[in-house]
Amino acid sequence: MRDFKRMQQDPPAGVSASPIADNVMNAVIIGPAETPFEDGTFRLVMQFDEQYPNKPPVVRFLSKMFHPNVYTNGELCLDILQNRWSPTYDVAAILTSIQSLLNDPNNNSPANAEAAQLNKDNKKEYIR
Repeated sequence: MRDFKRMQQDPPAGVSASPIADNVMNAVIIGPAETPFEDGTFRLVMQFDEQYPNKPPVVRFLSKMFHPNVYTNGELCLDILQNRWSPTYDVAAILTSIQSLLNDPNNNSPANAEAAQLNKDNKKEYIR
């Protein structure tokens, strides 16, 4: 898988990934500085089907996440994993986008309405 080679040779800062089975990768994202997730280590699983890269992988947090764009089952509400997918995206781009989402949640498209409301109206409680 070309994505694995790129992740091994030139990984983006704060993310890593490695295959665990055919079409499945484990990934880790380090929480971005100056966010509620700072210095946290967040595990994800990425599942690719035979249509990848023409179809996005299914990406899910294994770590428990309280975030406006993460469903309670760990799946993400992220446009590039749905309607804005492009075959030019690779594992590094996906993980970097997720890391960016931790830094800058999209409250207008919440997967977790409670987290979105707290992030918007009561940052102190959201950060808990």
